[in-house]
Amino acid sequence: MSSYLTSCEKAARAAGKVLTEWRGKFQVREKGRADLVTDADLAAQKAIEEILSGDFPDFEFLGEEGPAGVSRTTGSPFCWIVDPLDGTTNYVHGLPNYSVSIGLAEAGTIIAGVVYDPVFDRCFKAEKGQGATLNDERIEVSRAKSLDEALIAASFAASIQKGSPEIDDFVNVLTQSRGIRRLGSAALNLAYVATGCLDGYWAGSNKPWDVAAGVILVQEAGGIVQGYNNQPFDVFQPKIVATGTQQLQAALQAQISSF
Repeated sequence: MSSYLTSCEKAARAAGKVLTEWRGKFQVREKGRADLVTDADLAAQKAIEEILSGDFPDFEFLGEEGPAGVSRTTGSPFCWIVDPLDGTTNYVHGLPNYSVSIGLAEAGTIIAGVVYDPVFDRCFKAEKGQGATLNDERIEVSRAKSLDEALIAASFAASIQKGSPEIDDFVNVLTQSRGIRRLGSAALNLAYVATGCLDGYWAGSNKPWDVAAGVILVQEAGGIVQGYNNQPFDVFQPKIVATGTQQLQAALQAQISSF
């Protein structure tokens, strides 16, 4: 495991400890309608940044809870992309489906990432060219090829409106797949695709920090990650479709019209 991934895991576990310690003690604020932030988010990001900045002081840092998301700009091609608490609404309500997500990009390409589930102590890790693991055991995507055998996850904007094209996409996939789940953490959705317990995932309203780590998990587990309309994935414009096979990727892309 490289020093990048070692630092990723160390920072993610430190943030997970912070989130656990803050349970039941935090204050909640709204960044936007149904878009929450807590003291725990802020404390967890501080813990992450202290570790990563200490280990790699020249790397840039993009975190969800900084001013405009940006905490440090250095001109380096390397940038940490961090969500200290992906699934804040779940966390606030006591639903045990949230995570810490840390990805490392080099010139816009994700080269390493960790998604850490502090509730169940599950650490998903991946590095470019080195495969993906869950608690150091190798993981692989599912081989589902058609929607009717696939369990799919989706994410929607916190402020989604009735009549949105995203709702039409949801209905399209719902009526053709084995089932749809909206679990509330994009990072965990992608981690679950990487393990094969979900067959696919799509979303049109994520931010870079929601998906940076999860993208490399899926890729290194043998899966496919694209933007909408079969376009190359761009972490800074992260409309995303992720599956385990080319056949399922084509089938899911065909149901998504909200480009």
